[in-house]
Amino acid sequence: MMKDWKRVIESGQAVVGMELGSTRIKTVLIDGDSHEPIASGSYDWENQLVDGYWTYSIDDIWKGIQASYKDLKDSILDTYGISIKSVKGLGFSAMMHGYMAFDENDELLTPFRTWRNNLQGQASEELTELFAYPIPQRWSIAHLYQAMLNKEEHVKDISFLTTLAGYIHWKLTGKKVMGVGEASGMFPIDTGTGSYFDHMLDQFDEKASEYPWKIRDIMPQVLTAGDKAGSLTEAGAKLLDPSGDLQPGILFCPPEGDAGTGMVATNSISQRTGNVSAGTSVFAMIVLEKELSRVHEEIDQVTTPDGSLVAMVHSNNCSSNLDAWVGLLEEAAITLGANFDKDTLYGNLYRKAMEGDVDCGGLLSIGYLSGEHITHFTEGRPLFARKPESKFNLANFVRVNLYTALGALKIGMDILFKEEKVEVDEILGHGGFFKVEGVGNRVMSAAAGVPVTLMETAGEGGAWGIAVLAAYAAGKGEDESLGDYLDEKVFKNQSTKTFEPIPEEVAGFESFMETYKKGLEVEKAAVEYM
Repeated sequence: MMKDWKRVIESGQAVVGMELGSTRIKTVLIDGDSHEPIASGSYDWENQLVDGYWTYSIDDIWKGIQASYKDLKDSILDTYGISIKSVKGLGFSAMMHGYMAFDENDELLTPFRTWRNNLQGQASEELTELFAYPIPQRWSIAHLYQAMLNKEEHVKDISFLTTLAGYIHWKLTGKKVMGVGEASGMFPIDTGTGSYFDHMLDQFDEKASEYPWKIRDIMPQVLTAGDKAGSLTEAGAKLLDPSGDLQPGILFCPPEGDAGTGMVATNSISQRTGNVSAGTSVFAMIVLEKELSRVHEEIDQVTTPDGSLVAMVHSNNCSSNLDAWVGLLEEAAITLGANFDKDTLYGNLYRKAMEGDVDCGGLLSIGYLSGEHITHFTEGRPLFARKPESKFNLANFVRVNLYTALGALKIGMDILFKEEKVEVDEILGHGGFFKVEGVGNRVMSAAAGVPVTLMETAGEGGAWGIAVLAAYAAGKGEDESLGDYLDEKVFKNQSTKTFEPIPEEVAGFESFMETYKKGLEVEKAAVEYM
């Protein structure tokens, strides 16, 4: 029987989650008990290139937040004839990393610098060497150190350093705190203490000795999933909902990053699990049982929202080149008089690919539309090549473009599985790459050599994930872990489909990778001469 959602909303038992992604701000309302989505709202936005930095203005941030929340309110009003007055919990998530520095008067010292900026190369290299720990350019501490190296005037005036999610949480609650998963995108986290590495903080202070602040004093306090992270203030309520309907006092969960909420949305926060998000770009998050043996520049180390260590492999290029080829084949078919929709086109082509040779018949495709840090490319040139004796047919052609979408990712995953001997029981897949049933998960299982599982709620996304974290903070039992909460209260009756790797296809993908790695020399020549 359908639940009485109107009663749930009116009684204040629903939960709100909002995530600020790169192109969309999504807000969801879920039932605080069943975690089922009730309503949603959204707002589209775009970053701007200002003085050489990708940014979003403060005005745009709050305009987007208010518009997305109002869109949710309007949907509820249209459907149920009521307005939200209070909820059981609130949670905010946003794109990880980046740099927001404030002075003692809470004024932003420089425009928000997003994760997309890649101007922190020197800082990344020097901090990685200093800490003996991988520090990607995207991380907040790399942004800060690069500003120091650049002798930027504002650095001396910093009183508080945070990320987008931390900033929003601060303005709505007054609390300068951060969920551990998001904090791990600011500064390395010691999973033994659940906070920043003490000795690394000391090392950084030595580098920053000329400044009046200490790094500990300007960073947010680290909290873990389930912690109470403050409540909505009166000023915060008016900022989120200028109409005045929303009342103060609502409990907040710790703010998180989009990687952490993706792990929650796929129930992959336990050790020996992982998830892969595959669309325009592709990244794998593998929850580790122990520290990696050494620093690998291809691997980021972050944490789950409950503080477990995660190895992250991120590839800039996934399905964009594949989509371009599908578009070309669509144009050819339409020219010949065919009539079909996109789902039919992708479904038929992807399933045709599974009829091809497991090694793609010796074909080579490299789909770099942009640079690829895993394989050390600052630019990309999509290319396709074959030898005279290669088996060139439609099935192999589509298959090689499916394989190459995961090529760079596999290089990073091989470091984890082959060099570091990381063991994983299954990978949860989500994103457009997995949309055609029995294809994306099959290709991923061949690449990873482990079972790949798809679940119904993977498409709900990070806004739903942070709403679940807010529900957990509001209703967790004593000593109830996040893993138990997700298993027993969120995903217990979840419908899933698991694809076990086929040994012949695993071997075939390995054979393709030999061609792929040699083909990187061809890619270098293409970048140089095209």
